[in-house]
Amino acid sequence: MEAIVRALNTAEVQYLIVDGLAVNAHGYVRLTRAVDIVLQLDPANVSRALSALFDLGHQMSIPAKPEDLASPETREDWRRSKGMITLKLWSDQHQRTPVDIFVYEPFDFAKEYATATTLEVSPGVVAPLVSLETLLKMKRDAGRAQDLIDIEELQRLR
Repeated sequence: MEAIVRALNTAEVQYLIVDGLAVNAHGYVRLTRAVDIVLQLDPANVSRALSALFDLGHQMSIPAKPEDLASPETREDWRRSKGMITLKLWSDQHQRTPVDIFVYEPFDFAKEYATATTLEVSPGVVAPLVSLETLLKMKRDAGRAQDLIDIEELQRLR
């Protein structure tokens, strides 16, 4: 995770950590493997993000070109025809840390990014983190079994 955050920060990518790691950072510690991120989906930002992750050895899990993720039309087609929520990236070098990139912005990215808290993943390496309220909303919208457990535990910790 440190290498991923460092690479995204060095490339000046606008992103937010969501899902399991955000749940952990907000106080309910549970096992999670993937680094789930929401990118600001401007083509230049997407390009910087993918370039940084590819430099770490990550690859897209589907036969697509990097510019496909930068294309709103392609992303919408993925959502509509394939039911895709995230684009999965994997790495032989970092097998325990896949990266899931949302193919849409599930919230007002600019607003959330402007008020993001940070998660220190190692000394001097910080990642922007989705707010608790937005995380809870994302979890309610997804409604999977683990999401419901996360909501219950996060609310209990409040």
